[in-house]
Amino acid sequence: MIQRYDVVIIGSGSAGTAAALACRKAGRSVAIAESRELGGTCVLRGCDPKKVLVEAARAHDAVARYAQLGIFSAAPAIDWSALMRYKRTFTQPAPAQRQRTYDDAGIVVIRGAAAFTGERTLDVGGAAVEAGDVVIATGAEPAHVASGDEALLTSETFLNLDELPSSLIFVGGGYIAFEFAHVAARAGAAVTILNQGPYALAGFDPVLTERLCAYSRTAGITIELQTRVVRVERQSGAIAVHAVKNGTDVVYRAAAGVLAAGRAPDLARLDLGQAGVASSPHGVAVNDVLRSLTNEHVYAAGDCADGGGKPLTPVASAQGEIVANNITAERKRRFDPHGLASIVYTIPPLATVGLSEDLARKRGIDLVVHEGDMSTWYSTRSTGSQTGYYRMFTDRSDGALIGGSIFGPHAEEQINVLALALRAKVPAHVLTDTLFGYPTGASDVTYFLEDS
Repeated sequence: MIQRYDVVIIGSGSAGTAAALACRKAGRSVAIAESRELGGTCVLRGCDPKKVLVEAARAHDAVARYAQLGIFSAAPAIDWSALMRYKRTFTQPAPAQRQRTYDDAGIVVIRGAAAFTGERTLDVGGAAVEAGDVVIATGAEPAHVASGDEALLTSETFLNLDELPSSLIFVGGGYIAFEFAHVAARAGAAVTILNQGPYALAGFDPVLTERLCAYSRTAGITIELQTRVVRVERQSGAIAVHAVKNGTDVVYRAAAGVLAAGRAPDLARLDLGQAGVASSPHGVAVNDVLRSLTNEHVYAAGDCADGGGKPLTPVASAQGEIVANNITAERKRRFDPHGLASIVYTIPPLATVGLSEDLARKRGIDLVVHEGDMSTWYSTRSTGSQTGYYRMFTDRSDGALIGGSIFGPHAEEQINVLALALRAKVPAHVLTDTLFGYPTGASDVTYFLEDS
């Protein structure tokens, strides 16, 4: 017997849930196909549980810094088992909460792995399903980069470790590597990051990533740049990572390793060919309204879509809502990533928004660069921190804010002020003239651009 729905969504993460709720609100019958626990990566295996661990590491770091304020003389240890138990108070209730959300909205959940059997038909765990439109929202999975790297932990398994290994090697130098490395180091592990390129955290300002790397080393994190991993082996309960550094073969050993070399669209099990859905290494090939280029009944949103924007939760949620609009409404919407903030939750965090200096210059923009060391600023020193730096870019012709990056204790909130300014096209001089509450991290924004 075939189950028929107006819209079938594959995946219950941020993109899938946003699309499902919006389609249902518009009066469509909606089903979600999900092979795992309801909730998706961000809620269960990514952003939310990660930030709980980061907060513990941040508190540990703060205790050490607050010794300068006369509060503590030594930092206490992180009880990893207790931290994991607390983290699970967020993740364990999430699937049932998501189920209630769907039930209240009248959304049907079909359990099982989904695969296309035709342009608008699917097999979901053995059930035959037909849809008016299908939304692919399956997210991403760890990208493999070396022989034997399946022996490494993933971000998901790291977030479920009952005990923290005494030493860890992170293969890759992106968000996952740096965020988890800062957590693990402060929890007592010996940590090494192996990054293939000359700069860590590709896509972030290299001036600030160099500063982050330097500060990370003071926290006991070893960072090896221009180190290409070629093979991973298990050896007597430990991990051996074979790499090439500056043309020389090198072997790194640790109790465990983490695969942190990026993520790839999770599409392999969908049998896209049965539906005539084209894809690229970046995801389902879509047009500017997130519809498949080769099947008008299929849309894609989030990390599995080649639709512009970074693989971040706000992008996934926004694209899910846009897809729902484009299925249910005559007036089509397009995804606009302008003003999207991106944050690496190291300690302190690194944040960026808008165009990078390199990309802006390639577009022919005559830039004014505003940059400075914030390590002696009141907002930095009052937290006990000893590092901070910013780089901002404005257009020389009209003073418009183009983009910027911040590394420091207030970066994750300061960047949101700049994101709002970019999104709303607020001139830079308006930011410098704003009477922000003082002393706050946000009030620093006026100094970032005071010579605009």
